[in-house]
Amino acid sequence: MSDAKNLAIKPAGTVALIRQGDSGIEALMLRRNRALAFAAGAWVFPGGSVDAEDIAGCQNDLTEAAKVAACREAMEECGLAVDPSHLFQISHWTTPEGESRRFSTWLFVAALRDHSEVQIDHGEIHDACWLSISDVFLRHQAGELPMLPPTYMTLKAISEFDSVDGVVAALKASTPIVVEPHGVPIEGGFAAMYPGDAGYDSLNPDAVGARHRTEIVGGIINTVVDGLSDREPRLDKIR
Repeated sequence: MSDAKNLAIKPAGTVALIRQGDSGIEALMLRRNRALAFAAGAWVFPGGSVDAEDIAGCQNDLTEAAKVAACREAMEECGLAVDPSHLFQISHWTTPEGESRRFSTWLFVAALRDHSEVQIDHGEIHDACWLSISDVFLRHQAGELPMLPPTYMTLKAISEFDSVDGVVAALKASTPIVVEPHGVPIEGGFAAMYPGDAGYDSLNPDAVGARHRTEIVGGIINTVVDGLSDREPRLDKIR
């Protein structure tokens, strides 16, 4: 990747806030203002760009700076104080080439042990709710809760566990997945292909072979994983 392309990619930090609910793990979902230029109206986790001050304050450690940025955004967007030391990285996503806005995003998970009141900013964020992971998927499939693939796939990985403690233990022992999706149009929508997908290198969604992708048709995301080698990390699991 050229230096010019690297300069166009902004570092960012995002944190999935989870807690133990009566019906299992719950995630805090925030709805972005429909008037925003990026991800308008999408349901997301708290997050935002890493500032130069964040990087300098963390001695140029971008991962630590991304934690600071994610915690700052959690306070600004939904009024929740989160300690950077309680964040565990699950993945790192780079927006595909060709998108008008590109981000290099460190995606973390943090478990909240209390039920502090959520106070949204009513600027960038217009709504918020705690939902069980299963409810998030049901509402998404009904067209009520639009999401972007990183949000969807993070929740997919978390949904493999019965408890918040199980998620945290797995993240402590895991290696974060580095994700550089290749986006291509498909019939009726769009596919984000990940390493291990037969069409990843060729940008051919119809290539014969393994599937490791999210397909977005009519605004609804579906995970397609089939025939993937055991050597390839899966985005729908924490390993």
